[in-house]
This record gives sequence, structure tokens and C-alpha cells, in this order.
Amino acid sequence: MVLENLNPNQKKAVLSENGPLLIVAGAGTGKTKTLTSRLIYLLQSGINPQNICAITFTNKAAKEMLDRTIKNIKNPKIVNDLFIGTFHSLGAKILKQEAPILKRNKNFIIFDDNDSFYLIKKIVKNFKTKNSAGYFYNLISKIKNESIHLEEILESGQDDKIILDIFKEYELELEKHNAFDFDDLIQKVVLIFKKNKNILEKYQNQFQYILVDEYQDLNNIQYEMIKLLAQKSKNINVVGDDAQTIYSWRGSNIKIFLNFEHDWPEANIVFLEENYRSTSNILEAAQAIISKNIYQRPKNLFTNNEKGELIKIIETQNEEEEALFVAKEIKKLIKNKNYKSIGILYRINSQSRAIEQALNFEEISYKIFGGIRFYERKEIKDILAGLRFIYNNQDNLSLERLKKILNQKKLNLFFENIKNIKTNSKSPTEFINLFLQNTNYLNYLEKNFTNFNDRLENIKELIYFASGFKTLEEFLEKIALVQPQDNQKNQNAFLELMTIHLAKGVEFDCVFIIGATEGILPHKLSYNKIEEMEEERRLMYVAMTRAKKELFISFYKEPSRFLFDIPQHLIDFQNLSGEKTEFVDDEMNYIHLD
Repeated sequence: MVLENLNPNQKKAVLSENGPLLIVAGAGTGKTKTLTSRLIYLLQSGINPQNICAITFTNKAAKEMLDRTIKNIKNPKIVNDLFIGTFHSLGAKILKQEAPILKRNKNFIIFDDNDSFYLIKKIVKNFKTKNSAGYFYNLISKIKNESIHLEEILESGQDDKIILDIFKEYELELEKHNAFDFDDLIQKVVLIFKKNKNILEKYQNQFQYILVDEYQDLNNIQYEMIKLLAQKSKNINVVGDDAQTIYSWRGSNIKIFLNFEHDWPEANIVFLEENYRSTSNILEAAQAIISKNIYQRPKNLFTNNEKGELIKIIETQNEEEEALFVAKEIKKLIKNKNYKSIGILYRINSQSRAIEQALNFEEISYKIFGGIRFYERKEIKDILAGLRFIYNNQDNLSLERLKKILNQKKLNLFFENIKNIKTNSKSPTEFINLFLQNTNYLNYLEKNFTNFNDRLENIKELIYFASGFKTLEEFLEKIALVQPQDNQKNQNAFLELMTIHLAKGVEFDCVFIIGATEGILPHKLSYNKIEEMEEERRLMYVAMTRAKKELFISFYKEPSRFLFDIPQHLIDFQNLSGEKTEFVDDEMNYIHLD
């Protein structure tokens, strides 16, 4: 029964003999289904469920795997004896048993990111350093996730002595609190395994079959953990797609995937290449883009789905025109096509501002997946509170918000500098800069939040939008009128906005990729390193392969270099200036004088 509805290569993977198994699964080829079927096959073959460890990256994926297993295995006791969960939940399970080795008891607490950041902030105050708590927070996490030895820090020429001292102080404080941080759930397990062969052997004997989903997303410490566990039995079964490795910024190491046979010489490798999701036009276009990467396992994806519509590439003048086009096009799709899901994907969070405004203007309900609406983001609300108070010094709600983020000295300086200003004497951008300078707000963000760069991007987007207005009154009135639709309607909306990073693992009938512009996708910070540019190309590939039936890609100013890799016969190009021309790589067409 487990082999029903599987294609020949999926069956080959499921029925593989013992030993290392790499399932190279292209986008939309049923990778999780195949890995789950492998798990069910092992159980039906009589493998003791206590000897199986299935690892996923999210609780949602773990639940899906568990539900599919329960559906096929009728004996609940068998399922109860299995381990199906995330890397971190496996680490927590092991630490519950082995915590005393690290001077904790089994009732230890797990510090979340906020707890860890708060503790590091307290420690950093005792050191003379120009670096923020956020800097040390990210560095400590990097040390733990990338298996960096403290000796390497001392040799790195960085502010090494302070880093070492802060790291040691942080570890001592965790110990005093009977706590582990989130990174410890894997790093400390590896530490225990390396220093205690008898404990490692105990878990090697227990987990004789290790199955790993989304193998391309592993970081160094996660790989060390499973490599140690699988060393004895060598029954490591993994599935993934190197073309969807898009998390190197948080430690994912594509070399782990590409070097599988090197690390496991007896490996059996099975390719899943039949795509069940997208039309052949979408698939061919995505393949044309990803094929340009050097660091990859080449795949020849194919589909028996229909050819479908051409890829629509749209040139616009700016992000406002782009957003308005997308909103109006979605209105047409809602009216004319029976799509059950539409996704709008973008490279960075700040891009949501223009599209949100256009959707609200057109009264289209939407929800933001894994994020917050632009005008509800903390840094935007803080700055707008400052501007509203400048405009109306009787706005006590804005004043209350300012008091929460500014000490009395900064607040008094702000009051002093705005006291005699007439609100029509400066532009909105000047008022934003006045607020930022007088409150030292950017410094406040950098000291108190780990995602400072994301928040800075949002502020830059607000300044860009403000530059289109002459007066503060006009600017604040425009924002006040951008009211989101009824919340309940939004929760039920089939239109979702999200970053491309969050889109991996989801699919839509129709996808809009906005801001496919040089400097955004690919991001300008990736220009100098081939590895980073290849990851940007993988991002475009992931975004395109989310689409099942129809794909729109829009840009303004200079088009993304990736768009020129799409074969001409797959493109329906539209220039919103009214000229319907061929989309060709002619740099003379894309010289912009700003």
C-alpha cells in the first residue's frame, strides 16, 4: 500500500537497501511524500520504531510526516515509539537525559532569542566595546552553529579578547540559570557526544535509522550531530534540493549536500525529477535560470502538466506603478479565473509597503505570511508617533509611545528642537531626519534588536515614500487613509504576501514576483561573491517554482539579470508605457538617470 501512487524513482528511493541514501528531489517532485513513504516502509519491514529518528526543520513538517504515518500504520503504539521532530526537539530530548554532564538538572529551561539577547545586553554593559549587544548575540550564535572553536576567534584578529570574555561570561550565566539557549540544543549535544563515547554509542544503538528532510538547509553543527549519530549504522536517509538552498545567511552550508558521497562513500543516490506542481512553461523558465549556477547537482526536471500560459514580464516606472498594476491584475484574476490561492513574493520585507497600499486602495483583502503589516512594524509606528506629535502636540497617544522608547534627556532634546518649528516649513523627509537625529533612534534600534538591518530597510522605505509629499499634513493624511480591510476578512483571504525566504514549501495557483530589479533581486550585497550571487539565483528559482498555473514577474528601472536567462519563446513582455516590445538584453534600454 505504501508504494501506491509513487513513480518509479520514488519507489526506488523507498525500497533502497540499508546504508546511506541521498534523494535529490527537484521542486514539486514529492520529496516529503517520498521520505515519509520510506519511513512507513521501514516500519512495515519490521524495524523497531524506537530505532528510527526522523528529523525535520519545522514543527509543521513534523506534524505532516506524523499524520501521514498514522494514516498508514494502524497500530498507535508503533507510532508513539517513533521520534519525529525537529533538530532542536531531538536535542532537547537528549539533553533531558544528559544535562547533569553540563551542570544542569533535567528541569532546565530553554532561553528563547529574546531571553538570550537580554542576558547578553546585561553582560556587554560591563565591557568597554564599540560593538552592540546585537553584534555579540549574532557572533555567539554563529560560534555555536558553525562549530567555531574559541581558539579560532583568538587567531582571527577581531576584538578577540572581549569576544572570548563575553562568550565565557554568557556560558557561565546560562549555567547559573539552569538554562540552555536555543543554539545549545544542538551544539551542547555534539559537545557531549564528542567527549563521552559511551553516551554517543548509547544513542547510536538507539537511533539506527536516521531520516532527514530538507537536507540542503543543514548547518555545520546540525550535520555534526547526525553524522555522529549515523557513524555506526550508516543508515542515513536524506532528501533535499540544492537548488533550494537559500539560508546561508543563517548558516546553511550547501557543501554538506553536494559532498554527500564524499562523506558517505557507499551512498545510493536517487533523483526525483518529475514535477507535479507547475505548468511546463513555468518549469522550463525556472530551469533555464537555475542551470546557470556552477555549484549544483544538475537535474532534468520534466512534467506531464499542460504547457500553460507564458511567463508575464512587466516593466514599470517605479514601485508605486508596479504595485498598482499588481493590484489591478489581481482584481481581474479574482473576477475571471477560479484561482484558490495567489501569492505576492518579494526579496526584502520593506517591499511590502507599496503593494499593501495598492491592495488597500483597491479594497482587496490579503494577509502577510510570517510577517507584520508595514505600518504596524515597531520602527514605523515609533517614527510616525514622532511625526504626529510634531504635527499635533496634544496627541497624547503618540507622546505615550515616545516616552516608552526615549529617556527623558532625549525626549527633552526632541521637544526643544520641534518647539518653534512650523509644520509647513519642512518636507516630511526632513521631519523624519529631524526625529532620527534628535532621538538617536537608529542607535536605539541597533542596541535593542538583533534584526537592525531589516528595520533600517523599512525606515529607508518610509523615507522614500515620504519624499513624494511636500507637507507633513499631506503625508500623515495619506497614511491615515491607508486602512487595512476588516481583520476577519483578511484572515480568510486567499491572497498572501511574503518574502521569498518564507515561501519555500508553499505553492500558489498564481504567483507575482515583484521588484525583480537589479540591486534587489539579485541583492546588491551579493555582487562581489559568486557563492552569494548563486544563492540569489536560487531565490529566483524558488520564487518561480511556487507557481502552479500562472507567473507574473515585474521590475522597475533595471531588470534583474536573471530575467534575461528565460528563453524568449516563454515570455509575454509588457511595458506599461504602452509599448509592447520584445524583452531583450539591450543595456541601452535600461540606462536610468536618477
